[in-house]
Amino acid sequence: MRRTTVPALAAAIAAAALTACTANPSPPQPLGVTGSQAPGGAAASVAPGEVTELVTGLDMPWGLTFLPDGSALVSGRADGRIRHVPADGGAASPVGEVPGAVTSSEGGLLGLAASPDFADDRTVYAYVSSAPTNRVVALRIAEDLRSLRQERVVLEGIETADRHHGGRLRFGPDGNLWIGTGDAFLPENAADDESLNGKILRVRPDGSIPQDNPGDSPVYSSGHRNVQGIAFGPDGTAYASELGHRTWDELNVLRPGRDYGWPESEGTEGSTGEPPIFTVHPDDASPSGIAFAEGSVWMGALGGQRLWQLPVDGPAAAGEPIEHFVGEYGRIRTVERAPDGSLWITTSNTDGATWGGTEPRPGDDRILRVELVRR
Repeated sequence: MRRTTVPALAAAIAAAALTACTANPSPPQPLGVTGSQAPGGAAASVAPGEVTELVTGLDMPWGLTFLPDGSALVSGRADGRIRHVPADGGAASPVGEVPGAVTSSEGGLLGLAASPDFADDRTVYAYVSSAPTNRVVALRIAEDLRSLRQERVVLEGIETADRHHGGRLRFGPDGNLWIGTGDAFLPENAADDESLNGKILRVRPDGSIPQDNPGDSPVYSSGHRNVQGIAFGPDGTAYASELGHRTWDELNVLRPGRDYGWPESEGTEGSTGEPPIFTVHPDDASPSGIAFAEGSVWMGALGGQRLWQLPVDGPAAAGEPIEHFVGEYGRIRTVERAPDGSLWITTSNTDGATWGGTEPRPGDDRILRVELVRR
């Protein structure tokens, strides 16, 4: 794998682990889906407002994707089942079980992404840790949301392991399916051109390779340790969260064909690969899902048990990280922007994690709706 040497990284990285800004005494104003995407320092004037508990009693929720009517589907990592959540919350009703999911310390049924044409094709894509390899499959969801069937395997050959599966799926503004993978606990995979692990992959919905991929493979970028979050800004900027080892977790801007340094570099430590735009210490993060809203990338933290707000201006950091809900809800796995402009976040306290784990609280695991307000 060809590595690209970059200049010193520290100047390009925003400082981490800062506390949330003090609220303005004026009353907060709710932000809808059409609210301004405030760049730069203005993003810090947006903050979480009212939190509503939508669903409780979930077992190891992982992926979440919205349907055209504002309701959502959520995956259960351990039981391999998909459940339907109404737009206004309430009981999560079973849709069906995805075949072949193999549960491990971090594996099972992971990310979900509804087709951009779901209203017509009823298709949802799922990342499944399985045997002999992990795979992405296309599922047909019944009209009544009470059953599903697997229609095809979109991509396979992602090495499986006990940990570091990656697993996040996201449709980009280009109409392609973006896939975050982990290094399968073998760091050398991330730098291996022949491996799909430790990569960002990009394929068409039918699994074929887009003509503008950097090479004749699904690989879009390499040198990643474990990618569990992908999001896009309104200008098309692609962001990815990455779990580091013991030094730095990262938020990266994805560029085609670029190498992001792992295992030779981790955050600001090392001189190979593309520099991240934010770093946060693993004790405060261990990031999973991310979403873009109102000029910031919102990043769920597992071990750090908080929600990070990372102000951005396109491909650049535009302010200091801001932390919210520190220890309040435990581990945060998934963050998604809902059609109404709010954030939906899932907790991950029933997964038995040894790193940054916490005992389940009454009602865990849950889905929370977080209103965003201007202070």
